[in-house]
Amino acid sequence: MELPADLLRELTVSPGQPADLPSRSTRRTDAAWLGKPGKKDDEEVAAADLEKFKTELQRVQELLYANGTWSLLLVFQALDAAGKDGTIRHVMSGVNPQGCSVTSFKRPSDEDLRHDFLWRCGKALPERGHIGIFNRSYYEEVLVVRVHPDLLEGQHVPDGTKPGKGLWQQRYDDINGFEQHLDRSGTRVVKFFLHVSKEEQRRRFLDRLDDPAKQWKFTSADLAERAHFDEYMVAYEAALTATSTKHAPWYVIPADHKPTMRALVAGVVVHVVDQLGLSLPRPATSAAEIEAARAALLAEDG
Repeated sequence: MELPADLLRELTVSPGQPADLPSRSTRRTDAAWLGKPGKKDDEEVAAADLEKFKTELQRVQELLYANGTWSLLLVFQALDAAGKDGTIRHVMSGVNPQGCSVTSFKRPSDEDLRHDFLWRCGKALPERGHIGIFNRSYYEEVLVVRVHPDLLEGQHVPDGTKPGKGLWQQRYDDINGFEQHLDRSGTRVVKFFLHVSKEEQRRRFLDRLDDPAKQWKFTSADLAERAHFDEYMVAYEAALTATSTKHAPWYVIPADHKPTMRALVAGVVVHVVDQLGLSLPRPATSAAEIEAARAALLAEDG
């Protein structure tokens, strides 16, 4: 199973073109892609499609691992409550955990702040044949820091560095160069922006507050950051527009409907690995040796 080409184009921020987030739906896609609904609703169909893509993910992970020349880096960025954690958990639930790692990037440590902004993410890159997942990433430095420029004061940046268009463009250039280097070195970067609406974010926050089992997920900082929702959308528009490239494009995934979001993410991952054109390595032993080994093992039954 694979996502249709017109849908992939719709989800992709075309290099050199505006991300145009205000015009993108947070709930649905224009291109048709769900399996035949029949009498089932879209939620059931999307959930069924996710299961099919998860089976495909097992296939492409084994191919990635066996080939051993490429690694895969999945970058997830989104506003609070968009569903990053749940998407990672559901989409990757069927892969072999020995070949997959997840790194969540919170507030930078003192050690992180004594290095350049890409340093802490560089340490967590996946090895060849493996899948690495970044829950937030170096993009926080052109998102959170852009919305809260006072954070620059703790980053020990050189004198004269000021929060402004010039600084953000420098960081976009650094990110583009970093991602191009990764691609040239055999790490394919796949970037997802989970596009949630302000109203859906409000509803999910209320769900957390109303459910004792979920209240631990909510902090006063969530509400404080929500007050900057529009500023974050401006920052995301600028960042996605500046850093969606041929070698590391952004995929904008509608996030208001969780089953749709998860199935689309899984489908994109399968598509990206298939595009690498990988094949299983040849057996280390000759055909004659394989047949001799088979004969020896079968003879043990006697």
